[in-house]
Amino acid sequence: MSTKTSSEIIKDGLWHNNPALVQVLGLCPLLAVTSTVVNAIGLGLATLLVLMGSNLSVSLIRNFVSESVRLPAFVMIIASFVTCAELLMQAFTYELYQILGIFIPLIVTNCAIIGRAEAFASRNTVVHAALDGFMMGAGFMLALVALGAMRELLGAGTLLADADLLFGPVATHWTLTIIPDFRGFLLAILPPGAFIGLALLIAAKNGWERRRARPATRSQPAVAAPDAA
Repeated sequence: MSTKTSSEIIKDGLWHNNPALVQVLGLCPLLAVTSTVVNAIGLGLATLLVLMGSNLSVSLIRNFVSESVRLPAFVMIIASFVTCAELLMQAFTYELYQILGIFIPLIVTNCAIIGRAEAFASRNTVVHAALDGFMMGAGFMLALVALGAMRELLGAGTLLADADLLFGPVATHWTLTIIPDFRGFLLAILPPGAFIGLALLIAAKNGWERRRARPATRSQPAVAAPDAA
């Protein structure tokens, strides 16, 4: 049974134990495809679907699978959900699927997904496992989108460019030009820019937590010593 409450699971997934910013897992797709917000949302949604589905399935079979075949069974479950996500993207967002390329099948090897299946889903109830998968996936997607927004803004001066690749023709005019006539900062869309951007996000999170943990010091007026009689 889970020793965590639903509130703790939500906070862990989104902030305290975020897969990208705290566990620092899944860095290969995180750094490779976050050149735009749309790419980040696409991969984030696929990862969230796989995480939630695999956690739920692992929790359902946790009492029926022996220790000797547990890890191969988990990998097969994760691979099945990755295949579902891949087929859905091919059917509905084919151009975005081509852009993301090999990083969709590579979700199978994402340490964050395998880690949650082994460390949490295999030891907790279906409800808590599904919630953990959803929140961990949401936390990972938020980190992807934050990094993608930073890189797209600095690299092209826009946000939500090519949104129609994910949301269809209705999103053709969703592109936000934040910096008009911007020539772009090339480093932001190159691999070194991804490393620098992730480092800045982690530093900002750690700095925020340190500020919140710092006790408030209030200056108190000095008490005058009593006069000698």
